[in-house]
Amino acid sequence: MSKQQEIFALNVSKLIQYVFDKGYTCTLGEALRTKEQAKWYAEQGIGSATSLHCERMAIDIMLFKNGFWLTQTKDYKWLGDYWLTLHPMNRWGGVEGDGNHFSMSTNGKNW
Repeated sequence: MSKQQEIFALNVSKLIQYVFDKGYTCTLGEALRTKEQAKWYAEQGIGSATSLHCERMAIDIMLFKNGFWLTQTKDYKWLGDYWLTLHPMNRWGGVEGDGNHFSMSTNGKNW
């Protein structure tokens, strides 16, 4: 495991704790994607063949408030803003309309 993956995992734990501290709950979405899955998603136009999920450097968080799943990117903005403060290489998918996607850049790659 790389040092960067360790930092990413620590940041994700802080992100999840922040969710609960703010009175929300969450579940975890995709954190690891195979290269085959990434290729298939890219062919469907719903992802990248070089996704950071394949490197264990991205995770999808499903956010809930009062038992209701929040699905709009705007619902995640406060969380994305917090994520960006945790490390200068952190990236939030809300910039691209994928609000529940949180990643850490590797070698200048954002997704």
